[in-house]
Amino acid sequence: MIRRMSGLPKVHTGGCLCGAVRYEVRGPLRDVVNCYCTMCQRLHGACGAHSKAAKADITFIEGRGLKWYASSDRARRGFCGTCGSSLFWEPVDQPGTGILAGTLDQPTGLRTIGHIFVGEKCDFTEIAGDAPQFAGSSEGAIQDDVL
Repeated sequence: MIRRMSGLPKVHTGGCLCGAVRYEVRGPLRDVVNCYCTMCQRLHGACGAHSKAAKADITFIEGRGLKWYASSDRARRGFCGTCGSSLFWEPVDQPGTGILAGTLDQPTGLRTIGHIFVGEKCDFTEIAGDAPQFAGSSEGAIQDDVL
């Protein structure tokens, strides 16, 4: 089982391309899991690099552009309605919200800890490094300590 949460004590901030959505996270962030599912491919153009935080730890500093799209009966995706930036993946029945890691302000202190749904990855995608790869879901092999 792979467990890793950023232990950095700072407040993490992030936002969209145009600034119509800005958020802060006051609590731990999960390290990055890259998702290669077909839904992420359509949304991001290839894989999605996701961190995660407790819903209760995320505060919106600026939310005028935030829109939600119900991508399935199990989750919704948050994006900026002004510039189109993908920001969040939020399961309806879990206490955590996935945060698109590229929307976090640098430096994050995060690292990639796994790759999921690699069985669906684009044929032009190559995965480097030694982080574990899973054909589908990690099926609990990647856990969150606080979520």
